[in-house]
Amino acid sequence: MSARKPGVVFLLGPTASGKTGLAVELVERLDAEIVSVDSAMVYCGMDIGTAKPDAETLARAPHALIDIRDPAQPYSAADFRADAIAEIERIHAAGRLPLLTGGTSLYFRALEDGLSDMPSRDEALRARLTAEAERDGWHALHERLRAIDPDSGRRIHRNDAQRIQRALEIHELTGLAPSVLHARDRDRRNASALPWSICKIAVAPARRQTLHERIAQRFRSMLAQGLYAEVEKLYARPDLSLELPSMRAVGYRQLWQVMDGDMTLDEGIEKAVFASRQLAKRQLTWLRSLDDVNWLDSEEKNIENQALTKIKNARLRTGAVL
Repeated sequence: MSARKPGVVFLLGPTASGKTGLAVELVERLDAEIVSVDSAMVYCGMDIGTAKPDAETLARAPHALIDIRDPAQPYSAADFRADAIAEIERIHAAGRLPLLTGGTSLYFRALEDGLSDMPSRDEALRARLTAEAERDGWHALHERLRAIDPDSGRRIHRNDAQRIQRALEIHELTGLAPSVLHARDRDRRNASALPWSICKIAVAPARRQTLHERIAQRFRSMLAQGLYAEVEKLYARPDLSLELPSMRAVGYRQLWQVMDGDMTLDEGIEKAVFASRQLAKRQLTWLRSLDDVNWLDSEEKNIENQALTKIKNARLRTGAVL
């Protein structure tokens, strides 16, 4: 009988759902360490607007992968995957349980599924293909696809405009048949399969309105804590701009535009709250698409005990077999 794989906990949830507080409670009741899965918390000097744990919280429960980059430096999903695997291996080597928590779904996907070789969307190319379809019809573009890639032509229905467009886009951008790239992606995912047992727990309020209220309240609290001054300090740096991923983070982008004179502060606050709600919506859509997720209602009492029960029932092994 083969030994059980080392365990990992994914603590998931939309923004403002209470993930960090729950993670800290779990660390104190499990032999665990937290690894942050947040594309904004990696940056130094971006503390208030990212809801980064304060010094007291970090003393109780240290977080790996926060404050590891200057905002002027790029940090990619590939960087995160490499760093997260190294942290998980370190925690396992210490005989402890890694607890990964954060709201960056791209990072969770990159870690679990690996990185795709598929090209990104090309809006100009898509517009041209759409214009050709309006002129010649999607059936004509489907015939073109069948000539380029018979496998994709058989798999994609002649009325499925979205998939026809994406397949032709992939071919024009790469020069390769989409079916070839899809096969490569499957092989890559199989080769990069993680050697761990993963327990996924998602925490969110049952009512959407509750989450919306939390998001608005949290942003007001951030402003009271000095978020505007934090962004002002970043704005004063000549090496930072809205072209950088760090400054496109929700809240920072809108206040930067306020400082640029593009909108009033009240408009910036309204747009930041709206953007946060849209982010939460995308996060929840992704979470609902996942398999084997244990959902918890953040409004219920004793949520820590519920999470502990889910983790214990998963019978995760901590550390390496010696």
